[in-house]
Amino acid sequence: QLSNPCLNGISAACAGSPYLIVRSEAGPRAIARKRRNQKDKTMLKGKTALITGSTSGIGQGIAEAFAAKGCNIVLNGFGDAAEIERLRTKLAADHRVVVRYDNADMSKGDAITSMMDKAIAEFGAVDILVNNAGIQHVAPIDDFPIEKWEAVVAIDLMSSFYTIRRALQAMKARKW
Repeated sequence: QLSNPCLNGISAACAGSPYLIVRSEAGPRAIARKRRNQKDKTMLKGKTALITGSTSGIGQGIAEAFAAKGCNIVLNGFGDAAEIERLRTKLAADHRVVVRYDNADMSKGDAITSMMDKAIAEFGAVDILVNNAGIQHVAPIDDFPIEKWEAVVAIDLMSSFYTIRRALQAMKARKW
């Protein structure tokens, strides 16, 4: 008698059915899934992922996912310095990877290039680049402040150009 149809890896095909489907965690799908996860972790272990806008939200989630796969991480974003340091040390401790933080202002080309150069110098490469940083301002176009427009374009568009340009140079040199 099953009180919960998903109890201990066993599930009923449908309520009231005389048939029972037994799904073992050692079944072919589970084994294939486990192999894929191991291969993913092996493939990414020791690689370096730089994620812009990674001190909170989606970017932080992306950084955590790559750290869980064994990637060294370069965090970037704004926020409370103590909170960012807690995040950095937690990721490093939980996943036994190197985690660095760079506070590069993603609206400044020189700061972005410097962040990329430091990451490449420390880790030998930026193997994975996630351009996640972005801002928005909502206003009718005739009321849209020029300085806000320039900030949106700089962070949402230009920062990706600078990070990709520098990462691509190093990736091509390594035939990555």
